[in-house]
Amino acid sequence: MIRLFTALPLPEDLRLRLAGLGGGIEGARWVAPENLHITLRFIGEVPEDRAEDIVEALDGVGGGSFPVTLDGTGHFGTGNNARAVWVGVRRTPEIAALHERIDRALVGAGLEPEKRKYTPHVTLARLRGARTGRVRNWLEANGDFLSLPFEADRFVLFESRMGRGGSAYLPVAEFPLS
Repeated sequence: MIRLFTALPLPEDLRLRLAGLGGGIEGARWVAPENLHITLRFIGEVPEDRAEDIVEALDGVGGGSFPVTLDGTGHFGTGNNARAVWVGVRRTPEIAALHERIDRALVGAGLEPEKRKYTPHVTLARLRGARTGRVRNWLEANGDFLSLPFEADRFVLFESRMGRGGSAYLPVAEFPLS
């Protein structure tokens, strides 16, 4: 079995800027800069022999490149149980349409449709036992984060491999949007 997801890669300068937001929350596991991305569709674990079918299905997604802007911060979880902190992505018709085209292609390849509402974001840290006050302070300190737009001209199918130091994301295939 392999664990797969599709994502928009981020420019290196933006990944480094995002990595600079790390710190200030006890219990946070900060994502390594090389692993920062905008998830388009989490696929999950599939048999290895299905990867080729998935690549084939995604090959025709296309749709044209578009600008992406990161804007603001937030967290997943409620109350005293924050699970992750993230930087938001301005929701545009283009990113929503790309997510939907990818989902349709994957359903056409025999996978289940996405059940969760799509919230485009960049996960910066996963939290375990983080104090609510620390999370709130981090959100307040970084809530005005805003990036210059970058051009999303491709998306990538990644394999996620768990290791002792966290996950490593290995590109399986790239798909141009032009």
